[in-house]
Amino acid sequence: MDGMLKLFVSSFILMSMLLTSSAQSCSRYAFSSNRVFSSCNDLPYLNSFLHWNFNSSSSGVQIAYRHTGVTSSMWVSWAINLDSKGMVGSQALVAYRNPDGTIKAYTSSVDSYRTPLSESNLSFPVSDLSATYSNSEMIIYATLELPNNSTTVNQVWQHGPLSATTNTPGPHAFSGPNVQSMGTLDLLSGRSATAPVGNSRTRNRNIHGVLNAVSWGILMPIGAIIARYMRVFKSADPAWFYLHVTCQSSAYIIGVAGWATGIKLGSESSGVQYTAHRAIGIVLFCLGTLQVFALLLRPKKDHKYRFYWDIYHRSVGYTVIILSIINIYKGFDILDPEKKWKRAYTGILAALALSAVFLEAFTWYIVLKRKKSARSGKMNGANGVNGYGAETPGTA
Repeated sequence: MDGMLKLFVSSFILMSMLLTSSAQSCSRYAFSSNRVFSSCNDLPYLNSFLHWNFNSSSSGVQIAYRHTGVTSSMWVSWAINLDSKGMVGSQALVAYRNPDGTIKAYTSSVDSYRTPLSESNLSFPVSDLSATYSNSEMIIYATLELPNNSTTVNQVWQHGPLSATTNTPGPHAFSGPNVQSMGTLDLLSGRSATAPVGNSRTRNRNIHGVLNAVSWGILMPIGAIIARYMRVFKSADPAWFYLHVTCQSSAYIIGVAGWATGIKLGSESSGVQYTAHRAIGIVLFCLGTLQVFALLLRPKKDHKYRFYWDIYHRSVGYTVIILSIINIYKGFDILDPEKKWKRAYTGILAALALSAVFLEAFTWYIVLKRKKSARSGKMNGANGVNGYGAETPGTA
């Protein structure tokens, strides 16, 4: 009986999965307008589907782009990029719902990542452009006349929020499925391929984040902890100094690599600017470089300027650490990775902070104990001079 029950449950689950996948498949979709399309693709991201009829003799293509899960405060878009892969340079069809319930469908030539998707003509003729919205599904219809007898095209599809004040398209997310929704489409065979998840831009963004989090955000604080607390122990001198220099130098070298990666990403992303994140990064690079040169100009302990150098060195060092942590969290907001990464970094910071609190208390205990011992030694020395502190026999 148990075996039969398990078999029945497994069969029920399998049937449910098959029905669900069939319902989501573009090949089983019936348009309410009785339109029929000979080819279709289930696009892998953003709940999207593309249907089309292609006339190879005229390079004309009738398309219907479906996007499900759409609210009245969202815009959707499907685009062809004739020159390259990606968003910039794409020729887009855009649609969204107006406050009065009507649907606005128009064309927009995309020239930057921060495009407002303003209405403009495309590089090829478009006719019969319209859109419908029902049951949280937006459908864009259009007929395109592709140039140069194109049969394989780069496609991009997207969604984003509408501005609450102007009811115009706002920036879409720059992470997750929103940066993966692109690929190639063969209009003749119906085959499509999406850009690999680990594309070079995404990989470079992740490298940039990891390098900076490890260097500025972890190694720099560790180096500061070493300098502040290890020097209290006489047995650790001068080992603490070399550990401090090694840690901070490694952090600077890795941090410069991360900073350079960020500059390269910025140069490749015209129109995408994270002003505060970029500005803090440049300031960190400058202050970090100053610290390196300050190390080369470090006065000796008995030099008259050593006191002022110490003030400068510590002030700049703590400023770098504070700005680094702020900028790393800004980076998390930009990259928007899985929450576990942000939590992991927060956990590391918390561990370093707790260590610093414990070491601060322990250091003060040692310092105060030494001062007390020094005062006791002076008092004993004074008493010995006056005849009261003479050593007892056997204690010399």
